[in-house]
Amino acid sequence: MRKLVVGSRRSQLALTQSKQFIERLKAVHPGLEVEIKEIVTKGDQIVDRQLSKVGGKGLFVKEIQNELFSKDIDMAIHSLKDVPSVLPEGLTLGCIPDRENPYDAYIAKNHIALKDLPAGSIVGTSSLRRGAQLLSYYPHLEIKWIRGNIDTRLKKLQTENYDAIILAAAGLKRMGWSDDIVTSYLDDGSIIPAIGQGALGIECRADDQELLALLSKVHNADVEACVTAERTFLKEMDGSCQVPIGGHAIIDDQRHIRFTGLIMSPDGQQRFQHTAVGQDPIAIGKEVSEILKQQGAYEVIQSLNES
Repeated sequence: MRKLVVGSRRSQLALTQSKQFIERLKAVHPGLEVEIKEIVTKGDQIVDRQLSKVGGKGLFVKEIQNELFSKDIDMAIHSLKDVPSVLPEGLTLGCIPDRENPYDAYIAKNHIALKDLPAGSIVGTSSLRRGAQLLSYYPHLEIKWIRGNIDTRLKKLQTENYDAIILAAAGLKRMGWSDDIVTSYLDDGSIIPAIGQGALGIECRADDQELLALLSKVHNADVEACVTAERTFLKEMDGSCQVPIGGHAIIDDQRHIRFTGLIMSPDGQQRFQHTAVGQDPIAIGKEVSEILKQQGAYEVIQSLNES
């Protein structure tokens, strides 16, 4: 196997999860030579605005995809939730490895439970999806924008005007944070995760057969089925960063895919949600999207995308 050059965002989390995946590759191919190339994306450069205000898709992947096309890198290790549902022609997701915890982690000062936060409490999140769901359950709370890496956000919780923050559990896990820091994990019964949350997408050129053969050895077919249902829903709903959209699929005890899709208005007032069960991930994603469209969700999406 030739030496591989891996493209990764420069953030501490991106580099850590890239190194962890590379170790997985080396476990199945001892002696593999791998170099990481750090790439700054448009999303990394925008630190003073909410990403939902910037618009566009692929804010964290386009520059990396360009390096794949120019053959400056062989593969890219993405957080799958950053990857648009439609890939450029010539590129493919060569591997979906094991998924980390897909849920959100709620972290509060003094570990006050979410349901016990008093009126006017400030919860920090950079996600429209999280904010809309929180407001639908707890309209007495205030959502305040917060960005930065995990360490930065945890520090802001202690030093700035926040009573709690919400982060992706996967990032905390991959960075080695103890469960002790988390007040509670918010499962599907409270906050539906982002599409692909907790999963990695390993992107490469579609004609790179040597690399695809290697990646197949660390591929997880169950995770692929789940995220395919989620990403099909995202594609069918024309979801973007302007839209509070969530979706999570699991493999149940009967080996069926159980997928829940969610569309909301940013203020939490409108909620469209449905769960479908089946064995074809694409069909399930489309089924949930059709039902939500019938409920009126697509009108909300169009309005948000136009604005």
